[in-house]
Amino acid sequence: MARQLARDEVTDVPMAWPLAGHRVLGQGAVSDFVNDTVVTPDGGRMERQYLLHPGAVGVVAWDAADRIAVVRQYRHPVGFQLVEPPAGLLDADGESWVAAAERELAEEVGLRAGRWQVLIDLFTTPGANQESLRVYLARDLSEAPAPEGFVAHHEEADMEVCWAARADLVDAVLAGRLQNPTMVSGVLALEVARLSGRLDDLRPAHADWPARAAREAHNATVAGLDGHAG
Repeated sequence: MARQLARDEVTDVPMAWPLAGHRVLGQGAVSDFVNDTVVTPDGGRMERQYLLHPGAVGVVAWDAADRIAVVRQYRHPVGFQLVEPPAGLLDADGESWVAAAERELAEEVGLRAGRWQVLIDLFTTPGANQESLRVYLARDLSEAPAPEGFVAHHEEADMEVCWAARADLVDAVLAGRLQNPTMVSGVLALEVARLSGRLDDLRPAHADWPARAAREAHNATVAGLDGHAG
């Protein structure tokens, strides 16, 4: 019979099984597709293919009128125009996670926030993708210019900036009409925090993010094995 986890066991634990090999199968602008030969605890080996990824941040920007800032953006791989919160990659050297979120909020919806908190952390597709995502809650909003030198390209050049009522977003998520993971997880996390009276207990903007340290350690390991097939 399965045991019940103790309260302090309800947590994800960083862990790294040894690698016997690592190969890059394909390279892309954002992600590389790789194969690792992993040594299992019983001494066996397994092959795992996945995407390396720089990680990302998203922003649930919630205003005093109970609205959330969103964009409507075309996503070619899934064949949908999705309703999404502002979000972007952690691909700028030396940029903090909060600074990346501030930049995306200004670039995509022309806003700044006076209050930042961590809403939720997640792995978007942990069986196939290295991406870690942090979603911030941004409040005390005001208009902001786009960062100097920013020019929208490709999908971003065609996206529509909008406001949506928080309650309408919740209803749309539960009805299956919204599918972007940043939108779904962020809106539902906000709703849980709001209804449970935990808004003031959300983590501070610079809270530790263990997924980032684990990613750095993993990438350092695979770099030392690059091209080794095991």
